[in-house]
Amino acid sequence: MVRAAVIGYGGAFNMGKAHAEWMNKAGMTTVAACDVDPKRVAQAVDDFPGIRTYTSVDDLLKDPEVDLCVVILPHNLHASVAIQCAEAGKHVIVEKPMCISVAEADAMIAAAEKSGVMLSIFHNRRHDGDFLTIRDLIQKGTIGEVFHLEACLGGYHQPGSWWRSSKEISGGAMFDWGAHMIDWILNLVPEEIVGVDGYYHKRRWVDVSNEDHTELSIRFASGANANVEISSLAAHQKPRWRILGSLGAIHMPSWDRVFVTVDHNGQLANFDLKAQDSHWQGYYDNIFAHLTKGADLDVKPEQARRIIAIIEAAEQSSAQRHPVGPAYS
Repeated sequence: MVRAAVIGYGGAFNMGKAHAEWMNKAGMTTVAACDVDPKRVAQAVDDFPGIRTYTSVDDLLKDPEVDLCVVILPHNLHASVAIQCAEAGKHVIVEKPMCISVAEADAMIAAAEKSGVMLSIFHNRRHDGDFLTIRDLIQKGTIGEVFHLEACLGGYHQPGSWWRSSKEISGGAMFDWGAHMIDWILNLVPEEIVGVDGYYHKRRWVDVSNEDHTELSIRFASGANANVEISSLAAHQKPRWRILGSLGAIHMPSWDRVFVTVDHNGQLANFDLKAQDSHWQGYYDNIFAHLTKGADLDVKPEQARRIIAIIEAAEQSSAQRHPVGPAYS
């Protein structure tokens, strides 16, 4: 039996409830929920009758019947609460991004190793259908050797005033969707990284502290490169994916169909296919198998640390106006 607790049962996207349901479906039992808002812990009881509730992390961690804690809090609290959980002897899952600095990531990994507990980050979008479809095409060699990737999410709009627009709390614009995109790219191109270029802009939306436009370029040892763009200042949008290979290309302007161009006997041929179904449940299925059967952990903390290192290098590069090597351990 793996008994789990959710830390942060906020109403936004109902992620506390979603994590609890995924864990229960995987074979674990969600036994507790913690939130500073009494209304939210009351909601947890409505959602899961019999669940124990807390409004203090300190009190939750004294509960001997909690084996695993899932941290669903603003980004700037991920590290401190995860370390607190690890030091209490609890396995830890942290919502992405792992944290907002390499120093925090190192401290989290060290705390988990010292206590002998699992640490993983909820990179659920490795199970997104479009990513899985693109990965399968690349692994089959459909477009040959991949040498250039672009991933983009943006538009021309004023960011909301929620904490995700506060650089002090969120870490910056690249830490939200950018963390997903970088994780995708590192799984599509599992190569050594030799440098990161960053381009960060603050030009219009002065009512929030996050950047208006963030962009980074990753240079791989093979010469391949990848660009990630997260923007609130893009009056003309790019496609979600544009991937070039030696035998063709993948293009994805929306969310549900993948368009492919391939070299067929010297002529360019085009086809498209529906993206696979997403299966976020797969993340927690792996967690349960890891904790109960010793299965290899799918999302290792060192992998999530690489993402933080790349984002940190990109911001340094933007400030210094030259490429920066990410701080890999």
